[in-house]
Amino acid sequence: METRFDKTAEILFELKVEDAMKKDVITVGPGDTMTMLNEAMSKHRLSGVPVIEGDRLAGIISISDLIAWLMSGGKDSLVKDWMVKEPQCLFSDQPLIHAIKRFDQLRFGRFPVLDRESGKLVGIITNGDIILGTLRKLEHEYNEEEVRQYRASHFFQDINADRIDLSLSFTIAGKDFENAGNASTTMKKNLKRLGIRPEIIRRTAIASYEAEMNMVIYTSGGTMTFNIDSEKIRIVAKDSGPGIENIELAMQEGYTTAEPWVRELGFGAGMGLPNIKKCSDFMDIQSTPVTGTTVTIEIIIGADNEA
Repeated sequence: METRFDKTAEILFELKVEDAMKKDVITVGPGDTMTMLNEAMSKHRLSGVPVIEGDRLAGIISISDLIAWLMSGGKDSLVKDWMVKEPQCLFSDQPLIHAIKRFDQLRFGRFPVLDRESGKLVGIITNGDIILGTLRKLEHEYNEEEVRQYRASHFFQDINADRIDLSLSFTIAGKDFENAGNASTTMKKNLKRLGIRPEIIRRTAIASYEAEMNMVIYTSGGTMTFNIDSEKIRIVAKDSGPGIENIELAMQEGYTTAEPWVRELGFGAGMGLPNIKKCSDFMDIQSTPVTGTTVTIEIIIGADNEA
């Protein structure tokens, strides 16, 4: 089966915004002068600066705002007169893939990054930061693959039994965005320890992440069970949610019933079920308003599991 997601796509699902953002942020205050801002941006070669009042983000001011001020005559005025108030922000715990979508949608040069719990500024991120963060992770991942010597085929061959079936189960909490994706990330690490081929891990990680996020976004929670044997990986995601009213419609890319506040957080883009379908060799959805939804996913490992 042809791999539909490459290594970079897998990493973008796994990394968080905090893994790529700059943490040492140069800031200005709303009462600072535009002359001071000009000097700071020139000195540090910045194209945008968050504006902080007390310990809260009051706005953001970019080089285009600075140019507009200079074109107006460069009279001494305050940052608050030129800054963008209530700027669009990202949260440090959001998946990096959602940051990329926001950059693509809004065409901004940068986003301030806030801590979800405290609301305080913890960083700033640009497209360049995303590229560098992804490259660092790629280098780390490839180094890990080079030194990995244990293979899943050996694991299963060395155990004498009529059938070997390794089962792991995780409890998923609904609306818990802080811990969303942890089960899939943990499972990815376990598959690496077993020596499963990278392309199989990649597809499993993306499919399980999307199934996990669907439970977090749309339901009150549920369980994810992974069964691994020498032939395949089987994932069963079972929730106690309201069910899927129209499965055929839900399978269409971009279709979503996520609440507006969830979409504001960067989740619920309507790609979950389509991405699961693309990554799996078998997919089945059983759903009713009474019993909730059970998504079964199978990914074939193959007879030869050497990387």
